Amino acid sequence: MITEEDRFRDYLKKKGLKFTPERELILKEVFSCHKHFDVEELFRRLRKKDRAISRATIYRTLPLLIESGLIRDALRCRDRVYYEHVFGHPHHDHLLCIKCGRAIEFRDERIEKLQNEVCKKYGFEPIEHRLGIKGYCRKCQKKS
Repeated sequence: MITEEDRFRDYLKKKGLKFTPERELILKEVFSCHKHFDVEELFRRLRKKDRAISRATIYRTLPLLIESGLIRDALRCRDRVYYEHVFGHPHHDHLLCIKCGRAIEFRDERIEKLQNEVCKKYGFEPIEHRLGIKGYCRKCQKKS
């Protein structure tokens, strides 16, 4: 079974890039936590572990992780981009609270079936889809 490290190494090799110690640390930190993250959170987590990695290195590495199919930019809220790792995880969609920023992941086979029917109807071959619904979670609705 191929690991995220194997996949990233192969991708970098095909691009003529090196698997540097900094890229390895970023990769390991991204996959050590199973929740959405932004650049600042990733930077803080690495610094907390005494890792001297710059924000610039993180900003340069994230597109490589996206292009290699390991992560994706999943959510945009409050002028921030949140990422998640997708390698080895089933497809899912998101509900995003615009007040507290909570992200609720869900999967609904009816949505998957409908998207396939729509694509078939129009002779379209899908590569990916994203469904993100923004609104207010239960807690924030009660506070209002």
